[in-house]
Amino acid sequence: MVVLWGHSTLRMENMKKEIIASLNELERVVSYLDEVLPENTVVFLRGDLAAGKTTLTQAIAKAKGIEGEVTSPTFSLQQCYAEDLYHYDLYRIDHEEFMNLGLFEEFEKPGWHMVEWGSDVLKSFLEGVGYNVVLIEIEPYEEKRKYTIESS
Repeated sequence: MVVLWGHSTLRMENMKKEIIASLNELERVVSYLDEVLPENTVVFLRGDLAAGKTTLTQAIAKAKGIEGEVTSPTFSLQQCYAEDLYHYDLYRIDHEEFMNLGLFEEFEKPGWHMVEWGSDVLKSFLEGVGYNVVLIEIEPYEEKRKYTIESS
């Protein structure tokens, strides 16, 4: 099941798409992202614990030819995979602490920045200063997961 509203442009404005996929079908989600996401994008991953946020990042890393273990950066806050894939876990820090740690400057690096547990405040801030920002909500759907991909 694939539903698409709006359109996608380089800035990903007003786009929303839902993809229903099992873990074995994640390449469909990754292929779509590869097709529509600009080279430099901040991707907010939302979902309950064990929803599949890190699993999606692992699938993206595999598609990009990145070898090695891809794990959630729960305690390190950030993992860098090659030169164009970055992974953040902001579960334990708020927007102000994120800025004070200097992590905001990391978004200047070219590539995809996968952000787990990012706040709405951070998302709004990044959109306001001109970053390409996409939200992916992951939720259970029967025996699969529903990936709602949207930008505003």
